[in-house]
Amino acid sequence: MVAAGWPGVDWPGAGWPGVDPEWSREIAVASTSAADDPGTVRRWHLLDNGAQLSRRGLAPAGTLLCVHGNPTWSYLWRTLLAAGTDPAHPWRVVAVDQLDMGYSERTGTFRRLADRINDLGDLTDALGLDGPVVTVGHDWGGVISLGWALAHPQQLAGVVLTNTAVHQPAGSGIPPALRLALHPAVHRWGTTTSDTFLRVTHALARPPLAADVRNAFMAPYRGAGRRTGVGNFVADIPADTSHPSHPALTGVAEGLRDLRVPALMLWGPRDPIFSDRYLKDLIGRLPHAKVHRFEGAGHLVAEDRDIAAPVVEWLAELGRDGGPDRQRTKAPADAVPPLWAPLAELAAGAAGGDTAVAEMAPDGSVARSLSWRELEQGIAALAAGLTEAGVGHGCRVSLMVPPGVDLTVALYACLRLGAVVVVADAGLGRRGLSRAVKGATPDFLIGIDRALAAAAVLGWPGRRISVQDLPAARRRLLGVETSLTALARRGASVSPKPPALAPGPDADAAVLFTSGSTGPAKGVLYTHRQLAAMRDTVAETFGIRPGARLVAGFAPFALLGPALGAVSVTPAMDVTAPRTLTARALADAAAAIDATVVFASPAALRNVLATRAGVSGGGRQALEGVELLLSAGAPIPEPLLVEVQRLLPRASLHTPYGMTEALPVTDISLDQIQAADAEAAAGTVAGAGNGVCVGRPVHGARVAVVALAADGTAPGTDLVTEAGVTGEILVSSPHVKEAYDRLWLTQRESSSLSGWHRTGDVGHFDAAGRLWVEGRLAHVVTAAGSVVTPVGAEQAIERLDDVGLAAVVGVGPSGTQAVVAVVETVPPARKPGPAAPQLAGRVRAAALAAGVSVAAVLAVPAQPTDIRHNAKIDRTRLSRWASRVLAGGRPGTP
Repeated sequence: MVAAGWPGVDWPGAGWPGVDPEWSREIAVASTSAADDPGTVRRWHLLDNGAQLSRRGLAPAGTLLCVHGNPTWSYLWRTLLAAGTDPAHPWRVVAVDQLDMGYSERTGTFRRLADRINDLGDLTDALGLDGPVVTVGHDWGGVISLGWALAHPQQLAGVVLTNTAVHQPAGSGIPPALRLALHPAVHRWGTTTSDTFLRVTHALARPPLAADVRNAFMAPYRGAGRRTGVGNFVADIPADTSHPSHPALTGVAEGLRDLRVPALMLWGPRDPIFSDRYLKDLIGRLPHAKVHRFEGAGHLVAEDRDIAAPVVEWLAELGRDGGPDRQRTKAPADAVPPLWAPLAELAAGAAGGDTAVAEMAPDGSVARSLSWRELEQGIAALAAGLTEAGVGHGCRVSLMVPPGVDLTVALYACLRLGAVVVVADAGLGRRGLSRAVKGATPDFLIGIDRALAAAAVLGWPGRRISVQDLPAARRRLLGVETSLTALARRGASVSPKPPALAPGPDADAAVLFTSGSTGPAKGVLYTHRQLAAMRDTVAETFGIRPGARLVAGFAPFALLGPALGAVSVTPAMDVTAPRTLTARALADAAAAIDATVVFASPAALRNVLATRAGVSGGGRQALEGVELLLSAGAPIPEPLLVEVQRLLPRASLHTPYGMTEALPVTDISLDQIQAADAEAAAGTVAGAGNGVCVGRPVHGARVAVVALAADGTAPGTDLVTEAGVTGEILVSSPHVKEAYDRLWLTQRESSSLSGWHRTGDVGHFDAAGRLWVEGRLAHVVTAAGSVVTPVGAEQAIERLDDVGLAAVVGVGPSGTQAVVAVVETVPPARKPGPAAPQLAGRVRAAALAAGVSVAAVLAVPAQPTDIRHNAKIDRTRLSRWASRVLAGGRPGTP
């Protein structure tokens, strides 16, 4: 029943930003709650776009039932109300003000969780909502919406959750902010007498709320008499099992395990209340849910980010081919030998006593090594010990161990158990590493002492396991339960047991992280099938067979070596800082195993060349025995490769192009690079030039581009391989990632063309079928009347004798950007700022020869590069810096 005379005296009418006054309505609802006497009628306030849809002749696909938490109100859902009126995807949106909250009635009663779930059912009965209904909840409104969902299965079509919780993880207390709000000395004053709880909650917005939006959130709660519900909501938090609302909360939590409707979770990780551990719990209860974590967003995720667009996208899939949570059907495939198959075969064969993996000491000696047989035995023993410790199928295990013997044993033991290894290395930097680990929410963390100390200080999740045995006091301080050494001893001593069920080829196997050079590092999820396909692609493309001897100066290849059947050695270096690899360390490692293959990043190769005078005669001889060099992670200038060739005279030098999501994609050798550059200079091959030639697709891969539009985007769907068409590079291959981990929106964007991964790189093909990379899509400069890709001009500038690294960036509004060149000078400039006139003139001339007109030239002592590769320039950061400098600001450090 709709009450007459609404809007009531409490409703201020029009004026709240983002709210159409037509949405506001009041409804009187007969209460069946135990908190009310029989026959009680309660007055509810709603924001409801249903009448608006009817007036416009739009038939909604269903109803979004949106439930706010504490201390917000229906205003939280205004963007969904607006989105629901889109004629292309109309949905009725009913955003409620819970009783005692917002502009609904102040009941004068204490309403428990069970009462509020019941209240919501009374309201939907009065509204006559008969489905399909999708619930949307935030904070404690998430629990209430789920309680309604479980009680109305016939009407339910799906659930959407934003920063909420249904269960307190074992062994952890409630969040400190809520614990403080519950304290008897603080509770009433903080939540009711004063408006502190509201202001603290609003301050969690990132970026801060605009003043008019903040005022809108405060408006229904002006005066202590209107904040009783805020205080009661806090008091109803089940802090322990004796709390009156604990049974109701438990009922909701356990009921979710049987909820089979589509689910979407949109999360703000920077939430001091509902952190990622609560998201992990929800994922465990709704494993089929689509999940997207908005890095940088916090508790008020609906304010921090646009959640309406992803909700609309997700709703558009409802009912289509089984809905958005349908399982992908995979075509039957032949059995895939697991990643560790070559390792096991070598251990059982004649080569079982030969060295399999080794690590070097700083003095050039072999610090440790294992034969294939010892490696297999070590993996089996540790797998048994890890099983006893609770590691099994689907468990996430973060490995924070430097490449070498320990990491190799731990990695393959986890994979055999069906655990999902999380590899986030220190090359991400402290903040990036911490963000990655918390986002992946591992169940276990295996680390060296330094990693365990960081875990203790920074609150990283996971039960902690050290590599080596620790003294009891140190173990207690770091919260360490046991060690790999102890687990291996335990595993070796237990009676032989039947091997655990091997993980299937399509089971999750690993989460690897991107470098973070173009934004926060993203977790990339691989299945066992995809890891095996990566192994096979590398083997077939580069001819690496069992018996090869590999020096791995790059962590991923140190891990892949045993899977290839290659003897692997890690040189004495900090693998998180590639430029720490010296020529002597490389030569010592090569001599230790008579190396035939070397993998080192471009930054590592630069330092190897810079320190080559320190190589002895025996070291030079060892390097002369190398047959294959692989280097990837950033473009490598051809002159640098020529210098490397002198150091490794017998080696075939290859620079495969790839990324964490697909490694490798294409391949090219030094000879092929020189031929391509010569053809580009002579103009004999159409499309040759303007970028880095990265060769042709590797074994099993297909590559195409989607043409760039005038605004610098690649919105089309036509796959192009014709010469000279610049566009976003796409790849299709059996070893392309499964998905971005807990980044549903990012995954959708990257796989918008079925079967293809959008790399975010820009390039073109030449008439010989070779791919030329021109930069990142995000770094394309949209100048007036043209689209400028950076790499071609950067390469031309870097040929100048007094320039090391160059970056071309755009300054100004999109479509009219000025092209700015930022150069790292040789020797380094004393301070950053405008380049000297003579240098600026030479830079402009070099860029113009490459077809790019440069408006300004700036010089820096050193370019801002990523930590992992020490080579990828942060052009977005440089663009902001250049804008400041050219506007007359103090240069500072870019």
